[in-house]
Order: sequence, then structure tokens, then C-alpha cells
Amino acid sequence: MTVLVAPDKFKGSLTAAQVASAVAAGLLAVSRDEPVVELPVADGGDGTVAAAVAAGFRRVPVRVSGPTGRRITAFFALRGEVAVVELAEASGLHRLPGGLPAPLTASSYGTGELIAAARAAGASRIVLGVGGSACTDGGAGMLTALGARVLDSSGTAVPSGGIGLDSVSTVDLSRVSAVDIELACDVDNPLLGPSGAAAVYGPQKGASPSDVAVLEAGLRQWASVLGPSSASAPGAGAAGGVGFAALAALGARMRPGISLLLDLLGFSAAVRDARLVITGEGSLDTQSLHGKAPVGVLRAAMGAGVPTVAVAGRCLLPPADWRAAGFTAVHALTDLEPDPSRCMTNAAPLLRRLAERLARDHAAAA
Repeated sequence: MTVLVAPDKFKGSLTAAQVASAVAAGLLAVSRDEPVVELPVADGGDGTVAAAVAAGFRRVPVRVSGPTGRRITAFFALRGEVAVVELAEASGLHRLPGGLPAPLTASSYGTGELIAAARAAGASRIVLGVGGSACTDGGAGMLTALGARVLDSSGTAVPSGGIGLDSVSTVDLSRVSAVDIELACDVDNPLLGPSGAAAVYGPQKGASPSDVAVLEAGLRQWASVLGPSSASAPGAGAAGGVGFAALAALGARMRPGISLLLDLLGFSAAVRDARLVITGEGSLDTQSLHGKAPVGVLRAAMGAGVPTVAVAGRCLLPPADWRAAGFTAVHALTDLEPDPSRCMTNAAPLLRRLAERLARDHAAAA
């Protein structure tokens, strides 16, 4: 039997692979009698390509446009005919020059370039993770990079970003080839309205109230031209409307991000030989209970009859809540170091110590 270590990243501190490595080191420091299998996971947001690479996919570099048009090197993951494309790699908030938001002009064009590059590399199936977007352009940039022509009433290409959407009159998709896309998405927001892409996520990308109004009007016009029926679909508002464009123009299928990624990474095969699963993320809180990676891992492990322990930078859930969810135990770095800033700075050694404690606790209980 094995211990399967399948964590998400500790955002701002460690990648998922680094979390898994630190936990494994702590477990093995206590006992080397039991194999430890590391399987870092992701839910479709930043870190998705890294998780795929850790599971055996090949990391492929591509020169693409960042959200403001500046050329950057981004990556997708490839194994056989399956590619994992992470929107955040090309069009994410961390790709904004100097971290300065560009809520009206940021574009998803680079994401389309990544998809095109993956297809050129031989991928016939694209898994697109749509978390962490810097743009609210309704996916117009992505479609343009794939060959679409987004035009105003005079036949001129509209400006990039959400600011150009209110002038869209026609969308020519004749040059867009068919592509098999699965969206790894954990939000169910529609494109428009108070629960839509502009209202909910625009402020997180630096949009002022007046910017939100501009973006909402643009998305409404964009939807009226590209596909009104898809605008209300759950997840259409993902990544500033990239979900909408993928559904309306590319025929994409949407699946919960963690479920899709666990299938892709081979979790079901790995958990068969496990007696214990260890998962986790930086902050275990109420949001974690709504489809985030650790709970996705927990549910998959419970389906296989394997108990699951969580490790976290901090745990904001009362014991009654995490027990009700199904976790056997939760261990947090703040159990060892009460200062959150030190937890972030020293996450790896603290996590190793935490794993050592976890190993001793479970050995004593066995």
C-alpha cells in the first residue's frame, strides 16, 4: 500500500509539486517502510500546466501575446494527442506588466495562440483551464487568434479588450477550424447580469464601477451577435467571458475543473493502491468546500474508500465543518507557526515538519 500525496499549490508560497515534495520528505523522514506517491493537482487555474507536467506531460514553450499585447513565453503541456492549455499562462493577472491592471483593454488573444500552437503540435483534444484571467473581452481575443474576424458595422476590426465589444456588428468564423475543447471550470456564473463576468470578476481585475458598466454593455452586444443562447449557460462568465466564446463558437464542453484534471492526471489508478490520501492548499476555508481542488480530491478518494487528510497554510474551517465534509484530519502550518507571514516565507520546512507530525499521529493511531 502507498500514501498518495495529491495537493494543490500554496498560493504565493509553493507550487503543487513543491507542496507534494515537502510532504513526502516529512513522511519519509519518519518511516521509509511505505512508498509515497506524489501527484500534484490543480483545478484549472494557475498551476494546471505544472500539474500536468508533473504527471508526465511534456512542457512546450510558445511565444504569444500577453494580456496587454506584450510578447511573452508561455507554456502548454502535451502528451500524445492531448494538450493542457492554461489561460493564466498567456492571459493571466500575473502576466500584466508591472502588475498594473488593464480591465478595459486586456485581451485573451494569447490564449488563442496557445490553443493554435497545441493543435499545430498534434493535439486533437484540448483541455483548457480558465482560471486567473486578466481580461473581460468575452473571449473575442481568443477567437481572433484562432482565425475569427470580429468587425464593426464598417467592416473594421474592433479594438482588442472589452472596450471594443460594444461596436461588434459581425463575427466571421469561417476561418476557425473545428477544435475539441473541454473547459476545466469551477464557476457557474452566466456571462451577463449581476452574477456575470463584468459585475462579479471585473472589480477583481481592476475595473471601476464605470468600467464595469462599459464591460457589461460590451458583453451584452457581443453576446447578441455571437450567440445569445449561450450567454446564460453556467460557466459562460468564466475568465471574463472566455467560457462563453468557447461554448458559443467552438462547441466546447464544460466540466468541473478538479474532476477533469484528476481524470487527466490518473488519480483513479493511483488511489487504488493507497491506504491514505493527503491533499491540501494554502487556505482551507468555506470556498474550499465548493469544488476547490482539496475537496475534489477528497470526494474521489472517498469514492475509492480511502481516508483523506488535508494540509494547509491555514485552516479557517471549524472542525465540525471539515469533519462533515469527510476529512479524517486537518493539519495547518499555523499549528506550528502562528505568524502567517512566516508561514508563507518558510512554507517548505514547516510543511515537512507538519508531515512528520502527521506521520507520527497516524502511526500511533494505526
